[in-house]
Amino acid sequence: MITDSLPEADFDTMLGVAARLEMDMLEFGCGNWSSAPHIDLDGMLESATARREFLAKLADNDIAISALNCSGNPVHPGDEGRRHDDVTRKTIRLARLLEVDRVVMMSGCPGAPGDRHANWITTEWPPEVREIVRWQWEEVLIPYWRNLTSYSRDQGVPHLCLELHGYQNVYSVATLKRLRDAVGDTVGANLDPSHLMWMGADPLAAARALGDAIYYVHAKDTRIEPSIAGVNGVIDTTPGSAYESRAWNYITLGRGHDESWWRGFVSTLADVGYDGVLSIEHEDPAMSAVEGVEESVALLQRVIVDRPPRAHAVA
Repeated sequence: MITDSLPEADFDTMLGVAARLEMDMLEFGCGNWSSAPHIDLDGMLESATARREFLAKLADNDIAISALNCSGNPVHPGDEGRRHDDVTRKTIRLARLLEVDRVVMMSGCPGAPGDRHANWITTEWPPEVREIVRWQWEEVLIPYWRNLTSYSRDQGVPHLCLELHGYQNVYSVATLKRLRDAVGDTVGANLDPSHLMWMGADPLAAARALGDAIYYVHAKDTRIEPSIAGVNGVIDTTPGSAYESRAWNYITLGRGHDESWWRGFVSTLADVGYDGVLSIEHEDPAMSAVEGVEESVALLQRVIVDRPPRAHAVA
């Protein structure tokens, strides 16, 4: 799981839950939109001792690091963009020091010329939005990502895993492929089906279309609320805390899409050659974090075929 799923737990408590649930790997948020509840980015960069102690605690529980996460908006037009870029590059450096080959992040989204805030264009009309999209991609996004992928390769981190997420320039299979075609295969997808669900895509079709461009997978579910979405659609700015009034919500695995759907998703990933991590990301506002993670683990254990037994199970 991404350890942000248990944001209120301290490191040792979080690690105890992961060990009890027989998790093999953990993903650590390092900053930007993560509060980084379980890793001190600057402290780990500065201290080889801190890194050794961190890795030793994980090893004592037979747990490795699947990825570091620095999701944010490094191309934001204001100071936030510079801060997020700094955390992004520090995270890539820490990945090298920890011998982690994947960093999960988002593409970012610029504004338009003169904007103070990001501007996510989701329609091709009126005509001025076409020029905004062109400018964002050609003048900001592609140059930034050419530079960042070069930096990441120089640091020895070969996989930058972009989450296909709303309010980002890369939010779909087509936009991921557009960036990948422009900057190379250091960029791949962090396939999180929950975002594709609310944006109207089919995650199974997306997985087949992405194929070997899938570098990482988040296990997170979404439930569309038909009585609300049927009236208002799924473009919804209702706060997540008001989940009873929203058209869609992130939900514990199996409560938005049933076990047979998740079995099909895992099977499709295997069909396209993905043999990597399923990283649980719990964001269900109606269920406690530990209960949601426990329920998610149980579902994934049932749907993953030929899961090898642990050398020593933890009760």
